[in-house]
Amino acid sequence: DDGGMTSDVRKSPGPTLSMLGAVRTVTGSKFLLEHGGDSVLFDCGLFQGGRELRQRNWEDAPIGLTRLDAIVLSHAHLDHCGYLPRLVAHGYRGPVHVTEDTARLMAVVLPDSARLLEEEAEYANRAGYSRHDPALPLYTEEDAFAALQLCVPHPFDVDLEITEGTSVRFQPAGHILGSATMLTRLTSPDTSIRFSGDLGRSNHPLLVPPAPIGDVDWLVVESTYGNRTHDDQDPAERLADVIERTIRRGGRVIIPAFAVDRTEVILYHLAALARSGRLPQVPAYVDSRFQGACGRRCSDRLGAHERPGTSRHLRGARRGAGIQSPGAQHSRTARLVGGRSARR
Repeated sequence: DDGGMTSDVRKSPGPTLSMLGAVRTVTGSKFLLEHGGDSVLFDCGLFQGGRELRQRNWEDAPIGLTRLDAIVLSHAHLDHCGYLPRLVAHGYRGPVHVTEDTARLMAVVLPDSARLLEEEAEYANRAGYSRHDPALPLYTEEDAFAALQLCVPHPFDVDLEITEGTSVRFQPAGHILGSATMLTRLTSPDTSIRFSGDLGRSNHPLLVPPAPIGDVDWLVVESTYGNRTHDDQDPAERLADVIERTIRRGGRVIIPAFAVDRTEVILYHLAALARSGRLPQVPAYVDSRFQGACGRRCSDRLGAHERPGTSRHLRGARRGAGIQSPGAQHSRTARLVGGRSARR
């Protein structure tokens, strides 16, 4: 497939798989599986990046996608779930199967995305730079809340019959809280397909490693970093070295980080480094109310997903870092304060 949004829902006798996104680019993940007269969409992501990519989000919804039987989402990053409100605005009213923690994070991520889109449209109308009159958001906050009403949360490692002859099992992907690979089994013919979503590394400090891929007939893998070899150096030590060097010469360290998972991991490492005495005595701030909402959900739920042997350190980081309430003291070195909303 060319990665466009033009595929029809075909009623073919055998299973077919169409790539509607994440083709020749790394965003907009959408994989349409048709089998036995049913159609299921795996992931429903926004295209992100340059103007040409973002413009794909405005193309008409694929013919027939409003008649989908089900949607299954791997995790709560926008390039995997952010197109869902647009699809709902086009008429989709079926179930959206997600893990329990993905549902919790989507309750923050989708309305925030909608508010940002609405603000951008409002500013375009004030500034008069849009080619459209009036400029409209891709979707609204109302669409986002309507999409959330369709979510059906599920635990890991349970076989779910989502259509007749199609079952899905969520298994940990180790990418962010709630992220999953999607092991899909079809009957007549007996076929197994695993959709990878985004796979994490086995050394995530808070999450269990990705579940083994296992023996499957077909594997659909998103290989965003497939041509890279990960550095074996301890990232916490590299972080400490950068902070020490910068503070020593009177500078400031600015860390742009995604609010979902990445900021929590940075805070975890800062707390651990501070307790060990590795960091200089300087304040640290998180300038994002959005991250505060995600951080609270992550810290409330990580106990069920943390790696063996990390529970004591995680509880210490939560108490010391004050992720649940901006303004609390972060160990000996850092405070978290609620600043202007810096949505990432």
